[in-house]
Amino acid sequence: ITEMIHTASLFHDDVIDNADTRRGQPAAHRAFGNKMAILAGDYLLARASICLARLRNVDVVECMSTVIEHLVRGEVLQIKDNRTGVADMEGYLRKNFYKTASLMANSCKSAALLGDNVSPEVADAAYRYGKHIGVAFQLIDDALDFEGSVVSLGKPALADLNAGLSTAPVLFAAESHGQELIPAMARKFKQDGDIELALRCISEADGVQRTKKLAAIHAEQAMDALVTALEPSPYRDSLMHLACRVVDRSR
Repeated sequence: ITEMIHTASLFHDDVIDNADTRRGQPAAHRAFGNKMAILAGDYLLARASICLARLRNVDVVECMSTVIEHLVRGEVLQIKDNRTGVADMEGYLRKNFYKTASLMANSCKSAALLGDNVSPEVADAAYRYGKHIGVAFQLIDDALDFEGSVVSLGKPALADLNAGLSTAPVLFAAESHGQELIPAMARKFKQDGDIELALRCISEADGVQRTKKLAAIHAEQAMDALVTALEPSPYRDSLMHLACRVVDRSR
């Protein structure tokens, strides 16, 4: 169910962002057209809703339905940022929660709720684990956009900058280079030399490394959630290892 919702959101996002590739392949709307891509996303959401209803668990239905609401809310926030001015770190992290972390948080909580006699403390810990994993995952994505290639990322490097998006490395750089960087952010890096300016400011402010450090903090918070609610076990160890892999990945 989670993967169907996620894939549907990717189909729709690629149409909205006018993306050329997804995971190294032509985006669905490039291969089949906008209408087919949107309909495919709608179909996956419908199938996910049917599967969700068949679980016959009201709490899980509420959790996973919230994800769909949050995906839309996050996309609206991103469009609003693009139209109204410069993003800030607080708003950026809120948008990332809606677009990425909410899916992971509510999916983890739903999995816990489907277990037998799970305490509210365990369900809450599962939610917090997924939330911080989701935030860390997106922050590493932001960092890799400045370090990766088409082969490693499945999309062109600097895709966010070229799309006019101010992600975490840019926002960190703006803290010390705001006078020259904020005007470029406001015009979505459309003027000649804006992207080169942003790259220089990010390098001087150590924006990519600061983004990775923030991701590591969220990964540690995810692991703390497990330690406080779960007894030691191979399953808990696997989840801890997953949190480490999220921040250590290179693709």
